[in-house]
Amino acid sequence: MTNLRKSLSSIFMVTVICLLSVCCGDNGTDDNDDDGTPENTQYRNEMREFVQEISTYCKAQNPSFQIIPQNGHDLLTVNGSRDGNPATAYIAAIDAVGREDLNYGYDDDNKPTADSDRAEMAAFMDIAEKNDVEALVTDYCWTRSYIDQSYQRNNSASYISFAANSRELDTIPDYPAAPYGENADNIVTLSDAKNFLYLLNTDSFDSKNDFIETLGKTNYDVFIIDLFFDGSEALSKSDLAELAKKANGGSRLVIAYMSIGEAEDYRYYWQESWKKSPPSWLAGENPYWQGNYKVRYWDENWKDIIFGSGTSYVDKIIDAGFDGVYLDIIDAFEYFEDQN
Repeated sequence: MTNLRKSLSSIFMVTVICLLSVCCGDNGTDDNDDDGTPENTQYRNEMREFVQEISTYCKAQNPSFQIIPQNGHDLLTVNGSRDGNPATAYIAAIDAVGREDLNYGYDDDNKPTADSDRAEMAAFMDIAEKNDVEALVTDYCWTRSYIDQSYQRNNSASYISFAANSRELDTIPDYPAAPYGENADNIVTLSDAKNFLYLLNTDSFDSKNDFIETLGKTNYDVFIIDLFFDGSEALSKSDLAELAKKANGGSRLVIAYMSIGEAEDYRYYWQESWKKSPPSWLAGENPYWQGNYKVRYWDENWKDIIFGSGTSYVDKIIDAGFDGVYLDIIDAFEYFEDQN
């Protein structure tokens, strides 16, 4: 761990302890078990702390850098209930929350989400909005009437919206023909945005140049994309400068996707020896996504891969010129709660 990260971590811990003592009582992280595993009731706090540490590190280098955790909306309140007290330190550390399947896709793609599930998730999105944290919603649907309703519902709730026609996130939808709420404004913060494109799988593009040129012809306010084209070729500062320009002349934000609750065997950091001799932080493979492995995200060795070493994943994202990071598998705490 670098001296910078140690210094930032110390500042972060003091700040969090003070905030929690004043605002919420003693809701900090309990002592870990002797084997380094946190108590079952503390998995959520460990994830909050992880996100807060990432935020502290990133914003020390760029105060306007956007931190956006996806799903795991329970973390917005101390007790995980929609009527619980806001998790103040966590909310202060993030700029937006991403939520999949709010209106379509929760049980199956292109199927309406049950009213009870939608109401539960929306209650947390509203908590975010009331605390000046933007809500970004990705619905998975392709029936045009569903797409229309997705955008209308999300817009009426002041959520920024994207209707994805594939769970693979591998296409730019051809409907609607223009992004919902298309505009020529310069997008400086997420609160300026009216829409976004979430595109991670680049298999349909012939090359990195084709990818950049194709996206550059659109007028989305925000891109959520991968740091790496085709899983291996990192985007450069010049690539990001091109992507930051909307076709109509306005500027947009470009956000990098990064999983922090799972390790992926196609990432630059992966070592093949881990499959036979896994490090202590590596847990079971995700049965629904081959090559993705749950991680003990509170482990310092995993954290060193993600941020703080100067050559970490986050550092690569910042150095490339991204405007923020979209943190996936925030709900990994559920996996460890289920194990106990």
